[in-house]
Amino acid sequence: MKFPRGTTRRRTLLLGALAVSAPGWALAQFSQGPLVEVWKSPTCGCCKDWIAHMQANGFRVKVNETGNTAVRARLKIAERFGSCHTAVVDGYAIEGHVPASDVRRLLKERPKAIGLAVPGMPIGSPGMDGPEYRGRRDEYDVLLLRADGSASVYRRYA
Repeated sequence: MKFPRGTTRRRTLLLGALAVSAPGWALAQFSQGPLVEVWKSPTCGCCKDWIAHMQANGFRVKVNETGNTAVRARLKIAERFGSCHTAVVDGYAIEGHVPASDVRRLLKERPKAIGLAVPGMPIGSPGMDGPEYRGRRDEYDVLLLRADGSASVYRRYA
């Protein structure tokens, strides 16, 4: 197909200008990483920080600002494993402040499970590691959740 003279150059300049002016969150929507769909409260700052952690680690993110209680129940995640946000990536549930490296491992190994959870909001986990915590780190476990309601330690952070 032949374009009128100058059309390709104009298109290239327009796309370049758009890419330079687009905010980081918009550019993240076009990355090639796995899509993580997140449900959270519209006012939760640590959820926003976890989302930024996932994007910085190559994941695309779609956010639903509707809270996470209903979706947690739909995914059959027991209340005792609950946290402030719930996500789904490639058929797996991700509950709470799970590190991106553990999500990548889950997607590589593909165990028979509901997904991963970091119950509560442990300080030092992704999204709970900002300057306001002054470097403090709690020990916490990333749990592998099974359909029968059981869980096992997938990774321990000490």
